[in-house]
Amino acid sequence: RHQGARSRAGAARRRLRPDGRLQSGLADVLGRLCALDPQGRARSRARARAARRLLDGGAAAPWRSPWDAAIVQVHTDLGVTGVGSGDMMLGFEGHEPLFVGQDALALERHWRILNNINFHWGRCWPLDLALWDLAGKITAQPCWKLIGGLANSVRAYASSGTLRSPAELADAAEAYRARGFTAMKIRFHRGDWRADIKALEAVRARLGAGFDLMVDCNQGWRMSWDAYAPWTFKDALEVARELEKLGVYWMEEPLHRGDRAGMRRLRERTDVRIAGGEMTRELYEFRDLISEGCLDVLQPDAALVGGITGLRRVALMAQEHNLIFTPHTWTNGMGVVANAHLAAGLCDAPFLEFPYDPPEWDVDRRDYMMAEPLQVNEGGHIVLSDKPGMGYEPAVDLLAKTRIG
Repeated sequence: RHQGARSRAGAARRRLRPDGRLQSGLADVLGRLCALDPQGRARSRARARAARRLLDGGAAAPWRSPWDAAIVQVHTDLGVTGVGSGDMMLGFEGHEPLFVGQDALALERHWRILNNINFHWGRCWPLDLALWDLAGKITAQPCWKLIGGLANSVRAYASSGTLRSPAELADAAEAYRARGFTAMKIRFHRGDWRADIKALEAVRARLGAGFDLMVDCNQGWRMSWDAYAPWTFKDALEVARELEKLGVYWMEEPLHRGDRAGMRRLRERTDVRIAGGEMTRELYEFRDLISEGCLDVLQPDAALVGGITGLRRVALMAQEHNLIFTPHTWTNGMGVVANAHLAAGLCDAPFLEFPYDPPEWDVDRRDYMMAEPLQVNEGGHIVLSDKPGMGYEPAVDLLAKTRIG
């Protein structure tokens, strides 16, 4: 039963079949890891639990002071556990029997079930992330290698969200550069976009042309309490002209997500890359966005849309059409890590979003559910671990203190 942001999932089993249904190489690995019962099963269970950490100071948004996270754990009796997070798993309760007794490595099968749950009930993609973590641990490979093995690092951009004066924003940008970042994203959220342009001008003047800037226009969708309309096409075009002057790398969600004709026209009439797709719910919608020429940059989030299993399809579609695929990652630390594995291992992503806006939003707050927070190196890159799976471990003691379900 869900109460508020609480989420709970029951038991599931992982079955290893002795009839050869698994690929031979993988079966050999499993055979070494799993002590089978007489029916050829390796018993396991899966569960999701919620944790809540109170935020202090400026990080306590007026509509919600706690920061909630659902931690999905897929356990085996032999001690191999997959862990995922990034969304609240709302809608999963009652669907446990669809996974009980199934092979945990049947990722495509599980993705199809999760996609059905997504349509009827809610987003449960952290389970897909946990299964990829488990698959990496079972096969003794890091997820970035299991996904594609292209690279183990990706360039990060600092993603900010706090409303600051132009001078304060320029100071923050300078601090990002000192921290190692070579790019940042600025959100437009003032009543008049011309005021946002002034803040952007201050950052460009402070940092010069060698620092990449992205802009999130925040017009693609609205929060539940918002009642104002998105920009018109003419608004978006006028903003795009200003962004061209400032050498902005991309313009994110400049129009409502359903205005495909407007996105296509805007893309044709500006040199700024048009980005979007962070809350696009269905994979066929990405197919249509690509085929209709709406976007230069696709930004789905594996924790919120499709999991790694689904977004591999989108990444390959983007590559086939010579488009950029760079995941959105505004969830928690485990969600960021999962998207980093996808971006590095398969996608040729030029950037990955790195939610980082201290003091209101720092890595300790974002990553409190992990034993070690995710950092960027001096060159502004996320370097992924060679440990099997995602490479993170849950902060067991802290999660025990903050558990709410």
